[in-house]
Amino acid sequence: MGKAVPEGARKGGLGLDFPAGRVLFKRLTEHAKSIEQATNLNLTDFSCRHLTVDDIWIPLGESLLIEMFRPLWNLAVDGFGNHDPGGRRAAQNISPWDVLHPGRPWAAKLSSGKTEADVLAGIKKHREQHK
Repeated sequence: MGKAVPEGARKGGLGLDFPAGRVLFKRLTEHAKSIEQATNLNLTDFSCRHLTVDDIWIPLGESLLIEMFRPLWNLAVDGFGNHDPGGRRAAQNISPWDVLHPGRPWAAKLSSGKTEADVLAGIKKHREQHK
């Protein structure tokens, strides 16, 4: 689950009729690029469903869907939607997503955090808890 809100929406003040523009398309394109860069995934193995709502409902919808479906990639393999953290945050740990699916050039520069065995153990635990 994820969200694509208009730039500046997080801080408010855009008004209730602010046009979303191409934000959703941009976010889905970023996700496709992350999948394509992974050395062990193929974009043709993926599909996507999306729901377009007024931006005021996006956080609620995302939270409800995560709570209802308990998706692995939101709870045990975090990091799919991450962006390049830039130079000032380069010391942060690599995400579980990038541990399992290496290939994003910027992720290779990050510090090692969890090992692949750690991430796989987290997946196993998640699957046992959410059968």
